[in-house]
Amino acid sequence: MELCFGIIGCGRIAKRHAEQIVKAGTLAAVCDADFSIATEFAETYGARAYASIDELLQHETEINIISICTPNGLHAKHTIRSLHAGKHVLCEKPLSISVSDARKMIEASTAADKKLFVVKQNRFNPPVVAVKQLLQEDKLGNILSFQVNCFWNRPQEYYLDSWKGTKNLDGGTLYTQFSHFIDLLYWMLGDVKEVKALTRNFEHPEIEIEDCGVVIIEMLNGAIGTLNYTVNSFQKNMEGSFTIFGEKGTVKIGGQYLNELEYQCIDGTTIQNIPAGKPANAYGFYQGSMSNHDKVYEHLIKAITIPGYDFPSALDGLKTVEIIEKIYGHPPLK
Repeated sequence: MELCFGIIGCGRIAKRHAEQIVKAGTLAAVCDADFSIATEFAETYGARAYASIDELLQHETEINIISICTPNGLHAKHTIRSLHAGKHVLCEKPLSISVSDARKMIEASTAADKKLFVVKQNRFNPPVVAVKQLLQEDKLGNILSFQVNCFWNRPQEYYLDSWKGTKNLDGGTLYTQFSHFIDLLYWMLGDVKEVKALTRNFEHPEIEIEDCGVVIIEMLNGAIGTLNYTVNSFQKNMEGSFTIFGEKGTVKIGGQYLNELEYQCIDGTTIQNIPAGKPANAYGFYQGSMSNHDKVYEHLIKAITIPGYDFPSALDGLKTVEIIEKIYGHPPLK
């Protein structure tokens, strides 16, 4: 069965989706509020263009799956409309920028009897896969503490004439830049019990959100740790890392974007032969996280066609939003 896709939102990340969709199935139609952008995008990938999501959903009845690539604050609205139209949905991260919206999305998925998935591409990074297996096999013992570092650069140019940096469409740096790190914290170590956070905006007066923060976290399993994040790393991304201290071992996933196994010292075990990771998503004057959208679509196809197939779901997306909302305390601490 060849699946038929539509894309809502034709910005930078949509290109990553389109490149994989044309390999996995058919890209029938795309939509963007700027019709000229939608038209150019559609011509590149052999699709039809629309300026309205409602028009696309009304006319493109053969589409099975909608990929949501719009600004964060529009994910809920566009996802719910797509589900009501009888489409499965793959939503870019974050699922939404509020817990209430995330729950509405899940309710819409249940009511429509359609599947709702969220992009969690960093789960497919080779060192992440290796450390997750260690945890599943209890090779590190009880987890005592952890450290998550997200030291990236986003110049003022990144935010100019953009939805990024706005409260209503961006939501916060943890949503747009670092939600994958929050997801991995939950995926690796479980749920969060309590947080204490300080956030600041030091270098980006043009935005409505923070550009850095420090968070102390206690997990439900008793582990304690810190999340240190910034987009003020001078000129370029410095580090994206996750260090775990267990009773029987210590591991650090590092590099600029969780792409290297930087350290391991484990009782009776050594991680070997980790495959090379993909390069970062390059967007001209800045870099994003590792590009694993090929893996996302490979597993999405299986999740659509095989009942019960394990793939990041709306519930995974909800947990990320819950943790970020807990950190920000709504409104974010100043």
